[in-house]
Amino acid sequence: MNREEFDHAVRAAGAILGENELLVIGSQALHASVPGDVPPEAARSIEADIAALDDPNELKADLIDGTIGEVSMFHRTFGYYAQGITRSTAILPRGWQDRLIRYETPNTNRVVAWCLEIHDLWISKALASRRKDIAFCAALIAEELVETDILVCRLEKVDGIEAARRIQAVGLIDGLSGTG
Repeated sequence: MNREEFDHAVRAAGAILGENELLVIGSQALHASVPGDVPPEAARSIEADIAALDDPNELKADLIDGTIGEVSMFHRTFGYYAQGITRSTAILPRGWQDRLIRYETPNTNRVVAWCLEIHDLWISKALASRRKDIAFCAALIAEELVETDILVCRLEKVDGIEAARRIQAVGLIDGLSGTG
């Protein structure tokens, strides 16, 4: 998903929800941290993971999914879509809310996307540990978009994960950065 497509998804989600602030948790949050083009590992994704800032019953996530989500008319028309999610979708380090990056362009039509800070995003993807997430993490390290010492500190701020998962994430940091 390129920046223009991301802007469109943000603008559409804001219009559907009647809200001018949203949360972006997935790989497309990278648009707020990276000027210009995002790495191909992020650009190849055709979905933007978007949440309402306030959605206690998850009804707004369902509204996004049903209106501009996967297999919707929006998806069939444009070739990309917004995945309606909730704040609890991702495992994130303590304090992530204070590090959100504001993203707004003329093309978002005054809708602000609050995007995960790049190191918090990396940790979330590393803990998800799917093949595409590992490729995404590798690309951010290879392109020197993240700092490994910050990743280690952020990983220490993740609560409630089992030791094996934490060790796996440390191994990923070490292995991808060449320090392991």
